[in-house]
Parts: sequence; structure tokens; C-alpha cells
Amino acid sequence: MDFTGELHGRLVLPHDPDWPTARMAWQLAVDQRPSAVVFAASAQDVSATVVAARHLGLRVAPQGTGHNAAPLGPLDRTILLRTDHLGEVSIDPLTRIARVGAGARWIQVTDAASKYGLMALAGSAADVGVVGYTLGGGVSWFARSHGLAANQVVAADVVLADGTLVRADAGNHPDLFWALRGGGGIAGIVTALEFRLFPMTETQAGLLAWPIERAPAVLAAWRRWVDEVPDQVTSVGRMLRLPPLPDLPEPLRGRSLVAVEAVCDLPAPQADTLLAPLRALAPELDTFGTTAVSDLHLLHMDPPHPVPAAGDGMLLSGLPSGALAAFLGMTGAGRDLPLLTVELRHLGGALRPGAVKGGAVDGLDAEFALFAAGITPDAASVVAVHAVLDELRTAMSPWEAATGYRNFAERSRGRFDRPEVEARLRAVKSAYDPDDLIHANHPLPSAQ
Repeated sequence: MDFTGELHGRLVLPHDPDWPTARMAWQLAVDQRPSAVVFAASAQDVSATVVAARHLGLRVAPQGTGHNAAPLGPLDRTILLRTDHLGEVSIDPLTRIARVGAGARWIQVTDAASKYGLMALAGSAADVGVVGYTLGGGVSWFARSHGLAANQVVAADVVLADGTLVRADAGNHPDLFWALRGGGGIAGIVTALEFRLFPMTETQAGLLAWPIERAPAVLAAWRRWVDEVPDQVTSVGRMLRLPPLPDLPEPLRGRSLVAVEAVCDLPAPQADTLLAPLRALAPELDTFGTTAVSDLHLLHMDPPHPVPAAGDGMLLSGLPSGALAAFLGMTGAGRDLPLLTVELRHLGGALRPGAVKGGAVDGLDAEFALFAAGITPDAASVVAVHAVLDELRTAMSPWEAATGYRNFAERSRGRFDRPEVEARLRAVKSAYDPDDLIHANHPLPSAQ
């Protein structure tokens, strides 16, 4: 394999000394073994890689950071196309549009946008790749008031399966544009995205935390509370078993806690009034207050660097008392679990399907999202975490929604889309990539 004369970036092969690091995903527990790795330096490099792969009978798997690398599965006869170096970010403060390269991470966008008093529908972790997150839907801290990040996309630069670079928007390749917004990168490789920003610099946000033994009372109160809050409030109920790491705030290190994290896009007095029922439970830690939007990535306490971990998630159609009891039975103080976090994220509001018009996924047909993860530094811990994730999924399966959310699915292979949406996605895949050259992290077979 040699098309290096056409590359401005770099081709790495299994015999090269930097092969172990070149093939490494952010998710360190995923052992990626492609045929080759290309570090693209431009959209033209992406095109050249696609053309070479077709000539060699290989596939191409694009990857920005590799936070959700596990669903890629085996990468036999596949070129792993790393877009790390396509990291350009530009903000147009007049149109409130951001243009970002495929390797851009959210911290770059939030920092750049904040200089103009703007915010993006960013993920909860600063180093998550913008493009992968957005193509999968994108549930931000403002999801209940603004909907999915995917539905704020206005254009994408895309390399097709024949190597052609096109612009997809409402007037150009509209079917592809529709599919990209929430359907994942099934039919083309995105090299740049353009999306809307919103005027905002500060919000009310923070964490309330109690010893994990208080979980039954706290989560029951939170469950009642979310039924009363307006759409400007997005919140998460979490069970945390935190290691004694210096990256964590000192009051949390080595603790097992139940926590509520919330962002309220409301004036401070109104937010304080809303929080009163939760504060009445006397949290041990209360960080809620006025917060710069560009600092919201600190709220969820995601690891700031690559880690070996395994996780999985599902959507829940509801969280009645039986579901909450099952959740507490699996995750409460009486269990010695190898899970760092198990969270319930409140959906609804602008996340209801059709509330914000957009692409293939224009909302999530569920009331809550569940996600759990554990650190897996060795083979034994992988087995233990996977077993508990499976047990948790089984326990919550009576309340599983009919569809799922790609960005929270790391191991499960359930249906993500309504049948009519899936059929249309298959048709787009068949039209743009009939030979299935592009290996998306949640693959969708071509239409037959």
C-alpha cells in the first residue's frame, strides 16, 4: 500500500514504530487493529484515502477522537482515517455560525464562541469531537430548551465514497444532508461542519451531592422534581463511585455519592426557587450558581484525558416507581459495583420528536436516557464491567424505549430509528455508498 505521494498528511503501517499509538482511540480499552492508519491533513487527503481504499479493496473508518470507538467492531481490511489534524474553528459573530473541521473538539468551539458572547450545543466533555457527537445527535446541557445539536447544522463538507468532495445543505444533496443530521456518518465522510450558535455567556448550573446511602430519597425527589421544571432546565441524576484521583474536586475523591447536576437557563432567583425542593434534602455539597457557559464542561467531571473504560446506554420510555426501584436495586449503596458512573438524564422538552425540525433524528422518543461506565485497566475488569452493564440493561429492559441514541450506545446493537427513518437511511446509504466502503461507528447495512 503506497499512496503517500498524494498525501499531505501521514500514512502509518503495522511495521512502523509509532503504530501502537497511531491506532489508539481515546477509549483506550478498544484494541483497534486496522490495515493502516492515515492522519489526514486536508479534505484532499480524505479524498485520496477513499480513492486508494477503493482501488485496494479496503474500507475507510473515519475517526476524530474515538470516544465511541467500540461499535466500529473489527477493522479488518479497513483504513482508519484519523481527522485529528483537521481542527480549524472559525466563528462568524454576525451570522452566529461556527465552521469547524472534522478534528475539532468542543473546548475549541466553546472557547472561540464565548469571545463573541455566543454558545454552542456542546457535549458535557471538553475533548469530545464535535463532528462525531453532532452526527450522532448531540444531547447538550441545553437540549431540553434547544433540541439536538444535529438539528442546528446548516451545512457539511463531505467526501463521498467515490472520493468526490461535495457540500451538503438544504439545497445541495438534501437527502445526504438529512441523513447526516443524527443518522451518523453512514454515507459520507464529513470534513467540516457549519452550525448555529446562540447568544449566551452565563447560566445557572451546578451539582448537588449526598452520600450514596441517601439515593432512594434523593432520586425519588429528583424524579418528582423533573415533572415540574420548565424546558429551560436540563438535569441528570447520577450514582458515582469515584476513585481518589487528583483530577477530581477534593470533596469528591474516593467517595460514593448520589448527585443531581442541572443547568437552568433562567434568572438566578427563579433557578433558586426551582432548586428549593432538592436543597431541602440538605446536600453535603452544593455548587449551584452563576456559571460561564464556556465552563460547563467541568460540571459532569468527565476524564480530561484518554482512559481505558467500557460503557453503554439506553433510552427509557419513562421512569415510574418500578423503574426507579429497579435502578436503585442495581446501583444503590448495597452493591459493590465496578462502575464509575450510572446516570439518568432527563429528556423531553425540545428533545421530543419534531419539536425542533431537522434531519434524520429530530428528537429522542423517550423521557430519560440511561448511561453507565466503568474503568477497565485490565482483562478482568473488562469482564466485570461488561457483566454489570448487561445486568443493568436487563433490569431496565421493561422500560426501554422503542428507539435508541447512537452516542450512548457503546455495546448494544438495538434499533436507533423508527422503521420509516431507518428505511430512508438505508436508501441514502445505497445511493451514496452502495459498496459499503465507508465504515461508520454505528454501521447501517446498504438497502437490498
